[in-house]
Amino acid sequence: MRWAAILHDIAKPPTKRFYPKQGWTFHGHEDKGARMVPQIFKRMKLPLDSKMKYVQKLVRLHLRPIALTKESITDSALRRILFEAGDDIEDLMTLCRADITSKNKEKVKRFTANFNRVEEQLKLLEEKDKIRNWQPPITGEVIIKTFNLKPNKVIGDIKLAIREAILDGEIENTYEAAFEFMLKKGKEFDLVPVKNIEK
Repeated sequence: MRWAAILHDIAKPPTKRFYPKQGWTFHGHEDKGARMVPQIFKRMKLPLDSKMKYVQKLVRLHLRPIALTKESITDSALRRILFEAGDDIEDLMTLCRADITSKNKEKVKRFTANFNRVEEQLKLLEEKDKIRNWQPPITGEVIIKTFNLKPNKVIGDIKLAIREAILDGEIENTYEAAFEFMLKKGKEFDLVPVKNIEK
């Protein structure tokens, strides 16, 4: 957690740009920072294991909850952060809360109130949807069996489409809804389901 706090803005210098109408920006520093983490760990002879992956994840995601405080929060955006952070969601929120800094006390107060609202909505959605560490209800094996396929890229494409549809709230997070969506997606790839396939 301390390493994530130290490294979360590590890529701000290389991404620093000045735009007359905007001022200084650091676009993409979270992604670049995450890519820098393994090199830093290697150079400092730190373990290149799950702890490094944890730091990398928090660095990559540290702007996401904060961005939610600046816009109307959709269930889709909340589902995505829950899905991507998994069991590290509380740590991510702790890191983001510590990152709320300003000399303007009113700004900090307003920002903290918005952040509290995001945290509350995350808890409510997690209780309702159980997205944390979630796996889509349709597996690659189901897709292979349904369309009588050999392993190929289309299987991954269909799995991804199902996952995105559930995270976006297009379909319910149930096997039945995902199965119907899979059949519809299969048609787009000219796939024909095997006759008498069981749902």
